[in-house]
Amino acid sequence: MLEVRAIDTYYGETQALFDVSFDVGTAEVLTLLGANGAGKTTALRSILGLTRPRKGDILLDGQSLMARETHEIARAGIGWVPDDRRICPTLSVAKNLSLGIKRTRYRAWSVSEVTEIFSPLKYLMAREAETLSGGEMQMVAIGRALLGSPGLVLFDEPSQGLAPKIVDDVLSVIRRLKREGIASIVVEQNAEIALSVADSVVVLAQGTVAWKGAAEELKADPALKRKLLGGAQ
Repeated sequence: MLEVRAIDTYYGETQALFDVSFDVGTAEVLTLLGANGAGKTTALRSILGLTRPRKGDILLDGQSLMARETHEIARAGIGWVPDDRRICPTLSVAKNLSLGIKRTRYRAWSVSEVTEIFSPLKYLMAREAETLSGGEMQMVAIGRALLGSPGLVLFDEPSQGLAPKIVDDVLSVIRRLKREGIASIVVEQNAEIALSVADSVVVLAQGTVAWKGAAEELKADPALKRKLLGGAQ
């Protein structure tokens, strides 16, 4: 589904990613782990073209994204759930969801399917988004991403600031996407939450790939997990 090939990404003249490579298969859940500042969010921004790599290549279904603008990348089939949700505060829930609707080559989702997954949204459609709780805003952000018919969804810190019940709902959505044939990349500070849904793992350290492999391998080796993640757990 996605190939990230030896990318270098900069903010101005400061290099943030160094020769980063990883692949995401169809319906695979890959989690990016590492300490704050390791380059996890920068990797997502690089995929989306928000912070374009100066070197390397990024391919979706074999097609390079490097020359495409961010809106073109979204229309190619990549959805994004940002860490700050990016909800339009003065618009209703219904309008926020409608802003995400587009058709791609991948599976289309309807508003009724989104409200089936997140049943509280059924009763909030007319509410202005600024009146919602953090968990409700996250439901809107994920629903908006699904309505963009993605083949791949990028989740940036999806559990941040959420009650345990909402975290469970978010993890259930990631598992459902896998069953539907949709891939996910999950950036998460809480390694236990991330590993509970991951098929594969990439650990970043100071902008480089420190380790990559199967999630089961990392879960089965506590000493390796401590060595790689330390305080990021």
